[in-house]
Amino acid sequence: MNTETKSVYQTQPVAETGNPFAAIKTHAELIAALFSGVLILAGWLLDREGFQSASVAVYLAAFVIGGFAKAKEGIEDTIENKELNVEMLMIFAAIGSAIIGYWTEGAILIFIFALSGALETYTMNKSHKEISALMDLQPEEALLLSAGQEKKVHVSELVIGDHILVKPGERVPSDGKIVKGQTTIDEAAITGESMPVSKGTEDEIFAGTVNLNGSITVEITKLSSDTLFQKIIKLVQSAQSEKSPSQLFIERFEGRYVKVVLSVVALMMVLPHFLLGWSWTETFYRAMILLVVASPCALVASIMPATLAAISNGARHGILFKGGVHLENLSHLHAIAFDKTGTLTKGKPEVTDFVAVSDVSDVSAEEILAITASIERHSTHPLAQAIVNYATEQLNQPLSEPNYIEDVPGWGVKAVIADEEWTIGKANFTPSNQTEEFKLKAEALAQSGKTVVYVTRGEELAAIIALKDVVRQETKAAIELLKKQGIYTIMLTGDSKETAAAIAAESHVDEFIAECLPETKVDRLKALKEKYGNVAMVGDGINDAPALASANVGIAMGEGTDVALETADVVLMKNELPKIAEAISLSRRMNAIVKQNIIFSITVIMVLISSNFLQVLDLPYGVIGHEGSTILVILNSLRLLRS
Repeated sequence: MNTETKSVYQTQPVAETGNPFAAIKTHAELIAALFSGVLILAGWLLDREGFQSASVAVYLAAFVIGGFAKAKEGIEDTIENKELNVEMLMIFAAIGSAIIGYWTEGAILIFIFALSGALETYTMNKSHKEISALMDLQPEEALLLSAGQEKKVHVSELVIGDHILVKPGERVPSDGKIVKGQTTIDEAAITGESMPVSKGTEDEIFAGTVNLNGSITVEITKLSSDTLFQKIIKLVQSAQSEKSPSQLFIERFEGRYVKVVLSVVALMMVLPHFLLGWSWTETFYRAMILLVVASPCALVASIMPATLAAISNGARHGILFKGGVHLENLSHLHAIAFDKTGTLTKGKPEVTDFVAVSDVSDVSAEEILAITASIERHSTHPLAQAIVNYATEQLNQPLSEPNYIEDVPGWGVKAVIADEEWTIGKANFTPSNQTEEFKLKAEALAQSGKTVVYVTRGEELAAIIALKDVVRQETKAAIELLKKQGIYTIMLTGDSKETAAAIAAESHVDEFIAECLPETKVDRLKALKEKYGNVAMVGDGINDAPALASANVGIAMGEGTDVALETADVVLMKNELPKIAEAISLSRRMNAIVKQNIIFSITVIMVLISSNFLQVLDLPYGVIGHEGSTILVILNSLRLLRS
């Protein structure tokens, strides 16, 4: 295992993983390895021609050039951690081979070990290509609009409320909302969605996205350090530093294993000579081969490259994992609990039914809707705003201004328009006498999980309006995908049982828990964990944060609150629920590849050790088998980069 690579990719910030120094280091390692290979060939040719002293000098040069980086890493790591490592095993094996006169074999060991280290560094850099490229997407300057003038400023100088101009083809420098203009935005860098999105006045746009075709004026809504783009960077940095349980076990195992190998090698330097009659040269030679083939390089490299590749794949598709532990845990889930509002549903009520009474004198259905919207636009209640939005879409006539309006909190609103009194609100608040037909209609709407609003003129019922927090378009498909994966789904909601039952039926969840207060969500989740074992929680609000923290895996919607995003273990950047099934599938693929790597690496080690004891394995072939297995394990892990 390349110790330097391991430390770099577990602790180094994303901003640095794509810098030119990493590329220079990778190239330097590869050049040194290849040059040592050329020296080995030269040394072998000199030895054949009888120039033994010259060949030894050339081999020494190959040792130093090819092995310097690995020796330096191994010694520094041993001193720092006070633990022997696989690099030290390789150094001891190469030196031992030279001591007994096997200069060619020792040099080949150094060459292949250095080459595998260079290739490992390269593959690690490749696994982070998509993530490190994010840093190149953030503009450093913005065009600030102030007192009618345009001024270029650094993005760090922007404050909330500033207006900036973003021209066609430019990247958005900071999060904000459009206050002037229309355009199409390429949000692939943030959401992973390849299709551009049309944006107009009041629409949100994010730093790092590309303004394709329209000049827009944007009002800054977040500081450059708090943008969604920066959250992605911080989440990825967190993912790099947090290791999975399997990785932690392998790292603990490595130190103990190296000590056992060195102890066995020490015994093998002596015992076969007396017990099996081997010569001292053969005994020492076999001990050196054991040093090589018993080294756990492939085993140590079985997990981290796979984890990094999977995290990179997820980030490219809008799924951010905060660490390998959460990615690994996803494959062990048995159930997932969903918050309703803003997660399974859009989180905003919409008008689903507008039923006007046909025999209301002198007033058409369109006029009733227009009057209702004229009154409701003076209210800040979410239901009122939904009614106004619906009327705006349905009507082509301007809204009128009430002569008098009175808001009754918790019940509704009264108003006077054209000397007529109108009342909008709950059934008990409106004074009308309903017909049996409309009573049945209202009851049917309420039983389907909808909120019914009554509109009356004087004491005469004019219309009923049904509103509902509409289930997301992709919710049903997402739940069905999870069911196919064997995941049990539960909805948590504070709604009544009737409303919860309607939403549960529409979204196809297996179970629902109604009348669930925010403070009781954690208790409900703990009960689910006792029943189903590993349980995930999906939410978007501040009240979901405790439950997200209590779950085995917390999953937050990308458009959720900052608290939810910080608490969750996994973030769905584009609020796409089907991504949960995709994340679970990715986790299962990663764990399967890790198991393949571990089984393969252990099998190779056992075969090579057995062949060595049977005296049928020479040092060059041991080196090729050992280092080749390490490279194959890393390449197998890189399959996770594919979609």
